[in-house]
Amino acid sequence: MMSEIIKKNLSEIIDLIKKKEIKSEELANLYIDKVNKSKKLNSYITTCFEHTIQKSKEFDKKPNLNSLLPGVPLAVKDLFCTNGFKTTAGSKMLENFIPQYESTVTENLWKEGAILLGKLNCDEYAMGSSNETSYFGNVINPIAKDTVPGGSSGGSASALAADLTPATIGTDTGGSIRQPASFTGTVGLKPTYGLCSRWGIVAFASSLDQAGPMTKSVKDCSIMLEAMAGFDKKDSTSIEKKKENYSKNLKTDIKGLKIGVPKEYRVENMPNEIDELWNKGKKILKDLGADIIDISLPHTKYALPTYYIVAPAEASSNLARYDGVKYGYRSSKGNDLIEMYENTRSEGFGDEVKRRILIGTYVLSSGYYDAYYLKAQKVRQLIKKDFDENFGKVDAILTPSTPSSAFKIGEKTNDPISMYLNDIFTVPVNLAGLPAISVPAGLDKKGYPLGLQLIGKTLDEQNILNVAYAFEKNCNFKNEIKNWWL
Repeated sequence: MMSEIIKKNLSEIIDLIKKKEIKSEELANLYIDKVNKSKKLNSYITTCFEHTIQKSKEFDKKPNLNSLLPGVPLAVKDLFCTNGFKTTAGSKMLENFIPQYESTVTENLWKEGAILLGKLNCDEYAMGSSNETSYFGNVINPIAKDTVPGGSSGGSASALAADLTPATIGTDTGGSIRQPASFTGTVGLKPTYGLCSRWGIVAFASSLDQAGPMTKSVKDCSIMLEAMAGFDKKDSTSIEKKKENYSKNLKTDIKGLKIGVPKEYRVENMPNEIDELWNKGKKILKDLGADIIDISLPHTKYALPTYYIVAPAEASSNLARYDGVKYGYRSSKGNDLIEMYENTRSEGFGDEVKRRILIGTYVLSSGYYDAYYLKAQKVRQLIKKDFDENFGKVDAILTPSTPSSAFKIGEKTNDPISMYLNDIFTVPVNLAGLPAISVPAGLDKKGYPLGLQLIGKTLDEQNILNVAYAFEKNCNFKNEIKNWWL
């Protein structure tokens, strides 16, 4: 059955193309057909199927089978600028914005043979943990029809879990790749800050944003990271280092590795299931020959408040450019320039974005800058120092990915604090600029997926991919998704 092919992992699909058992155009049509039948999930904002078919035909005529992603159709989060195709960032402000340039990360994917399928829904400007703040409506988790897929890369996670793209990319500012990966039973990696270029990604918080892969398996994750990473002189924070063959160097031997378990990641009211899952993770790694070591990250408790000062401050500065003059939405109301600015921003931005702009502007204002923003930056250094000190003793750190499984649509929309608490395990990593991967590890009593997170040293992606790969091989996780929406 041809339709079974799209259930396969990316690495298996690449093998089929390389063995000439399927053509790029046939594959594209399989995905297009499933996407067209899956509109209920609302995971796509824009499709570009004519482009997909044309490019796949071109590939089939002259196939380059040595590329990493030969003729593979891929959908990407709608935060990556794609030349000639709408890029909305999930906002009314950019509803009709068509960039005339390509983000570096997507450019890298196309150079490796991938073909654009479409743009995936996300929380507006990547601000949210449930994909309910998008101007284009909330995304549904294919796990169950009334649940959120997590955020902000919710459309990416939903499309991936529902077989509407063989792999995808998201962005992670405070957990926006790892939390939706955990909620949908998929793999999500946030690389070291600066490993993947930020050029051409719609900015939220520039010192925290990082692009990364979202896939069905750890091996797929290593292939995607290999394709998207690389130095970019257009991004001043890009790290100059030689390209690595993450997928070729994957190994399951983790004997003698020291895995740290931080006591601060046990939070109040955390469901027993998460604790049990964490213990299961420790046992699997121990059985594989790793040493489990208790560690302390004392400043973890300040990570969330620190993040919710730093991120909104940078957002307030980054989003100042949307004034209705240069590009994007412009309000027709107002008698003068100032009124036009005010109306454009109040009509063009959604509530969550406005909330964060207000918080950010407040903490940056004179009189409060030292008390909030400057203090937050100092605490951020302490959080990083905790990690640095522990990485003298351990090779990786194991924690839960999220404090719960996927919650119901609308359950937390009126309680921003409860929504922000979803990022409690993911945020410290962004503040410290470290790499971390979320791997599916089990199901809760409702049958919803739960993930475990592995945190690594700076630029030590290969190591956490190896540990995740070994874990995945011994965890026996199966994502049981029934196509209820078709």
